[in-house]
Amino acid sequence: MPAKYEDNVFINCPFDDEYRPIFNSIVFAVHDAGFIARCALEIRDATQNRLDKIMHIVSECKYGIHDISRTELDQIHKLPRFNMPLELGIFLGCKRFGSRTQKAKSCMVIDREPHRYQKFISDIAGQDIDHHNGSPKDAIKCVRNWLRQTSERTNMPGAQEILRRYNLFQQKLPSICDVMRIQVNELTFVDFAFAIAEFLKEVEKQAPEKTEG
Repeated sequence: MPAKYEDNVFINCPFDDEYRPIFNSIVFAVHDAGFIARCALEIRDATQNRLDKIMHIVSECKYGIHDISRTELDQIHKLPRFNMPLELGIFLGCKRFGSRTQKAKSCMVIDREPHRYQKFISDIAGQDIDHHNGSPKDAIKCVRNWLRQTSERTNMPGAQEILRRYNLFQQKLPSICDVMRIQVNELTFVDFAFAIAEFLKEVEKQAPEKTEG
């Protein structure tokens, strides 16, 4: 397995503009908690079909965050989007039938409201489904607390600190993009993750040194 398996977090969520504030907050929270966000948006290899690429990314991630809140009908086709439940199923199947490494996977399922999922995906009833209320702040809290509990890592900032740094990151993003020589609206997922990493490096440099004793 890749060396980063223990750090990789697969993010399975909507990618539309309406969801973007929550998506961005989740990606930031994952990185600020000490992990690496992975998702289908990083795919650029035209030699593989999309499903194969997604399954490959899933295989490289110990953790998964699955937001199943997007159930509205498409305005053009009048049909719901099934990508999120499909990718959740792939992750769960990988955990159930995979190798010893894959069986160690852990995932969080989140929805917009509590218990709403029971109306459209009742097979996952009984699992601990969290909810973000459509709020980036709540999404950060959900992600941070779940990663802290499931990974048992003790060096993780609290949800309020991650939120504070995320708000600062949003303020500084235009200047970070200037250094990257790219416009904010041109950022790809890979660019956005890189910008977060650069910001967090600067935050750590400015943090007071810890003293012993």
